[in-house]
Amino acid sequence: MAKVKYYYDSEKLAFKRIIPKKRKKIGMALLFLLSSALFGFLCFFILANTSFFETPKSKLQARELETMKLNYKLLTNKVALMDEALTAIEDRDNNLYRVYFNSSPINEEERRAGLGGVNRYKDLEGFNNSDLIINSSKKVDEIMKALAIQSNSLDDITKLAKQKEKLLAAIPAIQPVKNEDLRQMASGFGYRSDPFTKIRKFHKGMDFSAKTGTPIYATGDGIVRKADASLSGYGNHIEITHGYGYMTLYAHLSKYKVKAGQRVKRGDIIGYVGSTGRSEAPHLHYEVHKNGEIVNPLNFYYGSISAKEYVLLAQLANQENQSLD
Repeated sequence: MAKVKYYYDSEKLAFKRIIPKKRKKIGMALLFLLSSALFGFLCFFILANTSFFETPKSKLQARELETMKLNYKLLTNKVALMDEALTAIEDRDNNLYRVYFNSSPINEEERRAGLGGVNRYKDLEGFNNSDLIINSSKKVDEIMKALAIQSNSLDDITKLAKQKEKLLAAIPAIQPVKNEDLRQMASGFGYRSDPFTKIRKFHKGMDFSAKTGTPIYATGDGIVRKADASLSGYGNHIEITHGYGYMTLYAHLSKYKVKAGQRVKRGDIIGYVGSTGRSEAPHLHYEVHKNGEIVNPLNFYYGSISAKEYVLLAQLANQENQSLD
């Protein structure tokens, strides 16, 4: 309710009510609206230009905030670079190292799976930038897990590499008789004429003609399984097991230089050429077995002869002549 005002009329000796004029009321209303608008504009100006009224403490806090934002941006860029480098390593791991060593690749889901279970980031909730902090923490944890998986993968690759070295050393990869000691490559793998019956039959190995006493070399690392004359027709012979399914046989020896159970290296002298057993002349009969199957020794001479020598050897081995045993 509006306040009523009075004035004292000295002539009539009485109090009379003051009735405000309409124009004055409008003026007062306009003045109120103008002052309200001015006050509102002033408040907006103050809020929009807080720095104008900043205290030293608020300025310090503002600088710290800008520094934190810059550091966060730099950290985010570093995390992105780490992730990019890790992705490149993972790609080489799957598509190069594991392919070379015949190992199954690690799938993307296993490498980059999230960390399940309890809420690991509950302590980071409730802050102004909680989403930003939580997402960054998740990314770092994801990279850390992927690094652990990659580290284990590289350990596996190292083991596979060591096994690969053993495999490569075990493969019968050289000629059992040196080229300079050969009279000729007498007979190859396949059907040949028998020297005694003259009947065409399958020849299980390769015959290397050489003088009696010519050194015979182990063609791969392995263990001597047999050094005796127990196989009919082979005379004095040696069998070496190389592992990984490989076995080699050396027959018609004049004498041995190894015994059963002895470990040998590729290139070690194991015996000497002779003509014992079912043999027409001094020579070495050489066989290669893989997983119990007899295979052509010609396919394994990559460790001791040149390409030109290999072509010549292949031409001689493929001739259907007479074998020496």
